[in-house]
Amino acid sequence: MTTQGALTARPARAAHFSAHLPYDARMRLLLVEDDARIARFVAKGLREQAYAVDVASTGEDGLYQAAINSYDLVILDVMIPGRNGFEVCGELRKSGQRMPILMLTARDAVEDRIAGLDHGADDYLTKPFEFRELLARLRALLRRSGELRPAKINIADLVLDTAAQSVSRAGRSVTLTAKEYALLEFLARNAGRVVGRAEIAEHVWDESFDPFSNLIEVYINRVRGKIDADSAKPLLHTRRGAGYVLGSSAEVVASEQGEENAASRPRAKANVPTRKSHV
Repeated sequence: MTTQGALTARPARAAHFSAHLPYDARMRLLLVEDDARIARFVAKGLREQAYAVDVASTGEDGLYQAAINSYDLVILDVMIPGRNGFEVCGELRKSGQRMPILMLTARDAVEDRIAGLDHGADDYLTKPFEFRELLARLRALLRRSGELRPAKINIADLVLDTAAQSVSRAGRSVTLTAKEYALLEFLARNAGRVVGRAEIAEHVWDESFDPFSNLIEVYINRVRGKIDADSAKPLLHTRRGAGYVLGSSAEVVASEQGEENAASRPRAKANVPTRKSHV
């Protein structure tokens, strides 16, 4: 649905809005909006906040994307071509999808809000809206869904301030792009665990990612060069054939030994009852 003036504030760059964005970002969102101008505006603003965003313009396309991808939250316009937002929301819930759903509409009637909530929506935002309010509602929904995350992550002498989207190593500030930061934070939230390419692509990149490209390797090398450049103790390690792991060498070795011990530990034999022979 084309709505003039649906948004009343331009999304600022990531550095400007970072103070408003706490510890629930770096997630993958689905935006279902048929107004190309609004879709571009919202997607651009969210990506500048380090969210990965896929965009669908029809109800059918939205359902298809939700069926083949895993999303942390859906932003769903009511008046979209084909199956409208109410129908899409209801279908997502019927299929067992439990991610938060924020519905957008140009209609402010109480009946519409009730219909959206009854179909399974978690919140409702009326056009026109301020982009800052959209961000605030996303944060609230993600908190409700159990995605509340710590404001700071410490790995050895590496510190990620997720509220400010800033990084330091041994007290030295590390400058990262939005995508480099998103990659590093995802690895930091999985510190000590090997993370494969497929998992990184799913959580850090959107549907435009080419799985046959070497983009992940390029970004890994960029991040490694920035956080490990001036340190004698590297934190970002490559496990050939498996993926990448963030942590001190001692932590990585301990994690590997734990996995090996668990794999080599003999399984307890089940007690199989013996049959009594009847003579």
